[in-house]
Amino acid sequence: MLLKTNIEDRLIKLRDKRISSETILKEVQEILEKNENERDDIKARLSDSSEENVNEFNLDKVKGENIFHIEDIKKLCIDYRLRFLNANFFKGDFPEEAISEIRNLESEHGISLQNFKIVAPAKLLKLENADDPLLFAPMGNDYYYLIHKWGNDLHPFRKALMWPYKTFENLVFSVFVLSVILTAITPLHLFTKGEVTNQEYLLMFLFMFKAVGGIVLYYGFAKGKNFNTAIWNSKYYNA
Repeated sequence: MLLKTNIEDRLIKLRDKRISSETILKEVQEILEKNENERDDIKARLSDSSEENVNEFNLDKVKGENIFHIEDIKKLCIDYRLRFLNANFFKGDFPEEAISEIRNLESEHGISLQNFKIVAPAKLLKLENADDPLLFAPMGNDYYYLIHKWGNDLHPFRKALMWPYKTFENLVFSVFVLSVILTAITPLHLFTKGEVTNQEYLLMFLFMFKAVGGIVLYYGFAKGKNFNTAIWNSKYYNA
């Protein structure tokens, strides 16, 4: 009776004819050690705070959709109150997928990437949370190459919620609108005799505007906050 063929045994015999198991184990260990050393080197460069260096990408191999000008990045940061800083300011752990993407790019382009940049909310540059960071490498002439994105997407209303902090004019307009709304919903008839006059509405609006404005100013000065246009590339946490 013919015995059935065990393909695992056949595979082992074929391999052993080519190379011994001890030799292949040594080769694998060397490859893994080299891989780990390369990943450690990338992590060290991600934490490097040296002056900006331009990375000489092979333009025949770059993806056009991954190239962004500094003005595009600046507008994104201002709209969503994000920071664009050196990657060494990021206090979380860079995901292994980002490390792998850097290795792939370096292998493909034959370069060693330097001076990584990251776009993230200010809190992520101090904490270990991760909400949608973007990792870039400079290409020169204010262009940056997007390497990897990870984490969770930003809240869909973040742009609207951050709009008042965009500029001083936006903040004043927001305080004005909020004061109008508060005035409109205040039951003035409970505090007056007879019909509420326009003058009384105006006085209530001025009171609301002063109160809301005072709270906003107090919070801003107490927390050392600034407008989006001033902090998008600031390294100071309380800006």
